[in-house]
Amino acid sequence: MHMPSESTPDNGAPAPYSWTIRVYYEDTDAGGVVFYANYLKFFERARTEWLRAAGIGQRLLSEGDGVMFVVKSTSVDYQAPAKLDDELKLTVVVQRLGRASVEFLQEAWKITPAGSTLLAVGRIKVGCVNCASFRPSAIPPQVLDRIQQ
Repeated sequence: MHMPSESTPDNGAPAPYSWTIRVYYEDTDAGGVVFYANYLKFFERARTEWLRAAGIGQRLLSEGDGVMFVVKSTSVDYQAPAKLDDELKLTVVVQRLGRASVEFLQEAWKITPAGSTLLAVGRIKVGCVNCASFRPSAIPPQVLDRIQQ
């Protein structure tokens, strides 16, 4: 499912990839809101679905090319809480593509019939590493091509 992000101006850039999820009881804390660290899980799942939609299977990447993506750094700014049964839209935008790394801007939006509310903004940097040595490795050319499309 692709939907433009409400925080991205219409500047001719491609719309971000988006993926919709539902908040389950297991996602919430004692206060009844989504536990802050779970946004990182949500963002991870959205990036995985983004890769899958681009035709990049992570298992095939590791088995065929001997490389995998690992998270190098994260930061998340929280704007509003999500609660049990909320529908969330998670977006994925590539901010910077390097030889062996990708920096993402991701957002979590609460979707309601009345509109949407920004919940969290994440900045995540992933690196491509060799599966055996965990040393940095160039992103395979066929993967770079698909990411750039």
